[in-house]
Amino acid sequence: MTVEAIIGPQKSTQAVIVSQIGNKSQVPVITFSATSPTLSSLNVPYFVRTTINDTAQVKTITSLIQAYGWREVVPIYEDTDFGRGIISYLTDSLQEIDVQIPYRSFISISSTNDQIQKELYKLQTMQTRVFIVHMSSSMGSALFLNAKKVRMMSEGYVWIMTNGVTNMIDSFNSSVIRAMSGALGIRLYMPETEELDNFTTRWKNSFQENNPQEISSEPSIYVFWAYDTIYALAMAVENVGVQAQSGNSTTSGHLPVFPNGPQLLQALLHIKFPGLSGNFQLIDGQLQYSAFEIINVIGRGIRNIGYWREKQGLSKQLLDADNKTYSTSPQDLNPVIWPGESIIVPKGWEIPVSGRKLRVGVVNISFSEFIRVDKDPLTGANKAIGYAVDVFEEAIKKLPYSVPFEYEQFGEGLQASMVTFNDFVFQVYIGNYDVAIGDITIRYNRTLYVDFSMPYTDSGVAMIVPVKQAEHKNALIFFKPLEREDLSVYSRIVAIASAGFLLILTSSYTANLTSMLTVQNLQPTVTDINDLIKNGDYVGYEEGSFVQGLLLQLHFDKSKIKSLSFDNFTQELDKGSANGGVAAIVDEVPYIKLFLAKHCNLYTMIPIHKSAGFGFAFKKGSPLVPDISQAILNMIDGDEMMRIEKTWIEDQNCQDSSNNNNVGSNSLHFLSFWELFTFNGAISIISLFVFAIILLYKKWHTTTRVTNLESGSSQEGNETVNPSPPEGAIS
Repeated sequence: MTVEAIIGPQKSTQAVIVSQIGNKSQVPVITFSATSPTLSSLNVPYFVRTTINDTAQVKTITSLIQAYGWREVVPIYEDTDFGRGIISYLTDSLQEIDVQIPYRSFISISSTNDQIQKELYKLQTMQTRVFIVHMSSSMGSALFLNAKKVRMMSEGYVWIMTNGVTNMIDSFNSSVIRAMSGALGIRLYMPETEELDNFTTRWKNSFQENNPQEISSEPSIYVFWAYDTIYALAMAVENVGVQAQSGNSTTSGHLPVFPNGPQLLQALLHIKFPGLSGNFQLIDGQLQYSAFEIINVIGRGIRNIGYWREKQGLSKQLLDADNKTYSTSPQDLNPVIWPGESIIVPKGWEIPVSGRKLRVGVVNISFSEFIRVDKDPLTGANKAIGYAVDVFEEAIKKLPYSVPFEYEQFGEGLQASMVTFNDFVFQVYIGNYDVAIGDITIRYNRTLYVDFSMPYTDSGVAMIVPVKQAEHKNALIFFKPLEREDLSVYSRIVAIASAGFLLILTSSYTANLTSMLTVQNLQPTVTDINDLIKNGDYVGYEEGSFVQGLLLQLHFDKSKIKSLSFDNFTQELDKGSANGGVAAIVDEVPYIKLFLAKHCNLYTMIPIHKSAGFGFAFKKGSPLVPDISQAILNMIDGDEMMRIEKTWIEDQNCQDSSNNNNVGSNSLHFLSFWELFTFNGAISIISLFVFAIILLYKKWHTTTRVTNLESGSSQEGNETVNPSPPEGAIS
């Protein structure tokens, strides 16, 4: 008698062997329990899966992890084809949302309780507290019983079970379910129907009759899949009209070939009907699904917290509307009771119970204002102080949980020239430190192997250039306000004509004059970096800085670029480009602010390029990054950052002896008024001279007139008086 179909390879390893036989003999091999994605009808055409592929639940797991914001997860799976099959798909899906898998825990199916506990103790020494359990029901129950014994089913832990365990949870005894309390599970959603209820009742009654000494439990989904599988195969056989025929089969090697196999396979693949587990439909040789249910194990029972659908994501209720926005928000799930009966969402990581502190790398290749490392003479422990240290320690204090840490010095005993920040940051990547702090610039090449916190300093690259006194700051500046456009011609004429040098003008004059005497008195010697290139000037940069590469990108002649130590900045700038020094120095803004804090009035800063600033370098995927970044943002919004900056950078008093020669650049003195004094003095002298001349002229004129009058009177007294002619006489 010819075999028409094979039903029942329960495990993936069994299904692999049987499906190869069925493929050669053209006999459909149907499984309702082998879920490994390594099996596919694409490479084994006669393999039919009337259950779902394990990879179907990967997106549900990813959405769940994304909803709660966990950054690291550890899969725990059995060392079989079933256990390993899902891992690569899970890894790829998690990487799409930037979630890391720092460790993979696989357990042999022959492991004893002691061996399982040994692996769990190893997991306790790691910081990740989110575990994805992908095992068969028997292995899963053993795992949770041992996890409870080693106190890993307590507050702070997250356990997510795939359907390998969740599908059978209704058949577990109460001790296993209690051990799972707080865990989340994913399983295929089955709609509640009258047919399902009737079948469940009949199944329980039948079980009780055959097993009177046992308490009947709820049938698992595999029971429903098995029923639907038999029903579908019966319909396919009926449609094809296959009859058992002896001796009509051909042979291929030692295996008989079923002649009606292709027709039966096609009939089975096209069967559709409302089954007990949902709509029965096969696409690409495997059962399709509509939604997944997410459950929460609480005490001795389970509780639904939501659903997941391909187009809708997470939701509290199954919605038929297709216009719902895809959700990965925890607000679209019901509240969860987590392990330890906690209602607080676990952050997903903890400092390991082994007591290892957070290893914070520090280094002495920087400015002491930013970080300085010393040894405690009593304990020998590393001590660190500085701007970066204060920011880091203040951020740690703001975290909603305790993070014990210790400083570990990098490059101790080595010369500073032998250590670079790239080397320092790389130590985080290789695992020597959990975080590196200091004045570490956030650079693209470094983000390839570490994660940075948000910057805690001003960003950008700028030039340091000398300042000079403005050319218009002289005595004639006092006439400048009269030339402003806001003064009319009439006001100028009136002011000049009526007031002279005792000008009492409006507030416009006062404001204009004040601005010219104070704000505009110092001007940078260079305002555009392109002018340095055009003029062929020398430009400096801090030795060891990435700025050298930036200058070359800006098309500076390599021979015009000078590497300088921070202590030589003033000397090189004072000499100038023409005398063997530099016209400007290009450096990062935080360093320039530190420099200008010590040299207030001699130099200024000209921004030229954007950069990300300084940040703390963490291990890739570190869950501390978002919390530290949030703490830094909180400090920037408050006054802590200003206080720290004032302590280490601004509070320098700017005492520089060279400033004494330039005090006049910020104040008014006699030389600022000498032309005005000279002009007023000259006018006064000329006025006095004219007045004296006029006075002398008037005096001379008066004297001359008096003299002439006196002279006339004397002549009149000496003259002979002629008598008047007689009356009637002819003259």
